[in-house]
Amino acid sequence: MKELQRKSILIVDDDPSIRDSLKMVLTERGFKTLTAQSFAEATAILSHARFDLVLTDLCLGDGSGVDVITHSKNMSPETEVILMTGHGSLDITIEAIKRGAYYYLEKPYRLDQLHTLVNRALEFASLRVENQSLKQTLSAEGETCGMIGRDRKLHEIVQTIRTAARSDASVLIEGESGTGKELIATAFHTQSQRSSAQLIRINCAAIPHQLIESELFGYQKGAFTGADRDKRGLIEAANGGTLFLDEIAEMPSHLQTKLLRVLQERRLRRLGDEREIAVNFRLVSATNRNTAALLEQGVLRADLYFRISTIKIRVPPLRERLDDVPLIAKHFLDRFNLQYGKKIRDLSPETVLRLMRHDWPGNIRELESVIERAVLFCRGEQLQLECLPEEFQGPRLAHSYFAIPPLPMEEIERQAILQTLERTSGNIRRSAQILHCPRPTFYRKLKKFGIKVERPRPSTM
Repeated sequence: MKELQRKSILIVDDDPSIRDSLKMVLTERGFKTLTAQSFAEATAILSHARFDLVLTDLCLGDGSGVDVITHSKNMSPETEVILMTGHGSLDITIEAIKRGAYYYLEKPYRLDQLHTLVNRALEFASLRVENQSLKQTLSAEGETCGMIGRDRKLHEIVQTIRTAARSDASVLIEGESGTGKELIATAFHTQSQRSSAQLIRINCAAIPHQLIESELFGYQKGAFTGADRDKRGLIEAANGGTLFLDEIAEMPSHLQTKLLRVLQERRLRRLGDEREIAVNFRLVSATNRNTAALLEQGVLRADLYFRISTIKIRVPPLRERLDDVPLIAKHFLDRFNLQYGKKIRDLSPETVLRLMRHDWPGNIRELESVIERAVLFCRGEQLQLECLPEEFQGPRLAHSYFAIPPLPMEEIERQAILQTLERTSGNIRRSAQILHCPRPTFYRKLKKFGIKVERPRPSTM
C-alpha cells in the first residue's frame, strides 16, 4: 500500500451516509479523499483539482454518474472512474465503459470488493502513466538513436546515422569494447528501409573457427558428418534485412574471401550444395581493433575492408568524452531505480567527480555495471561515494584530467580553471561545481586571473 497511500480519490454521492462511510474507509486505507454531494459540485471540484480516481454514484440529484464520467475524462483523461449503482444493468455498464469508466460497483457491496476494485483501478492508472512515460522516453531517445551525451563526436555519429541509414551502403564501426558499437548497428537498422525485416547479429569471435563457416553459410544434408538435415545459414537468414558482423577481424582469411564474393555477387552457396541462392542484405560490421594495424598485419583483407567500409564510424572511448559521464550515469541510475524499486534522486557531487576521474577501460559497459552495483548498495536518496566499488574508494585515481606540471600554485589553479571551463564550453555553474568552488568565489578568481568567459553562440543555418 506504500505507493497507493499518496493516491487521491473524489467520492460523488448524494447520500451523506454513503459519502461519509466511503470517506472513512478509504481514508483509513491511506488515501487522500474529497467528497461531492452533486453533479454540479463534482464538476466544480474537477475543474481545478486532479484526482487519481473518482467514485461516483449513478443517480445524483442534479445529474447522472455517467455524466460525471464524461466530464472527468474530458478534464483529466488519466483519471480512472468507478461507477456505483444500485440499479445495475447491462446497458448502464456498457454505456459507462464506453464513456471511459474503469468498471462499475453494484450496491450493496462488500468492503473487500470495494478495496479490490479501487486498488486495481489505481494500479491500471499507474501502469498507463508509466507506459506513456516510456513511450516519451523512447521517442526522445529516438532523436539521438538511443545514444546519450553532448559530445561533438557523438553528435557527428548521430548525424551520420540519420544521413546514411536509409541507404544500403556497408558500414564499419570501429571502437573499443563497451563503447556501444552494437547500439549504433541497431540504429542503422531501425532507421533504414529494412527495419521491418530481421537484424541478424553474429559475434565472429564467439564462434569456433571450425563452425563459423557452417553457421554463416549454412549446409546441405550430408555435407559433413553430423549434417543430417539442410540448414539455412545466418547470412541467408538476414535476407531482406541487416547482417551485423561483430569483431569481423576474427573471421578466418578464407572466409573473408568467401564473404567478399557474396557481397560482390549477392549470391551464396551452402556447404555441400551445388546451387547458388540469391541474398539481399545490408552489412554492418564492427571491430574493437585498429583497422590500419589489421590491414598492415594482414589480419583483415584489404579488398574486403574496402567493400565493408563505405561508411566508417569511429566510436570514441568514454575517457575521451568525460563530460558525458554524469548524463550517462544518471540514465543508468533512472533505469536501475525502476528495475530495483529504488528512489535515489541523484548522484552526489563527490560521486560525479570521482566517476569523471576514472579511466573507464570498460567504457559505457563498465559504467553501467558500476551504477547498477551502486544502486543496489545505496540506502539513501542520493548516491554517495561509499556506494561505489572498492577501486573508487582509494586516495589515488586511475586517471586525471591533466598532469600537474612543476608550476607555482596560483598558475596551477589558473590552469585548472581554464581547462575546466574549456571542458564545459564556458559553463561557469558547472565549472564551479566540478572544482567544488562556490560561485561567488569562482567569479572572484576569474577576475583575479583575468579570465574572460565567452560562451559559444549557437550556429545559424
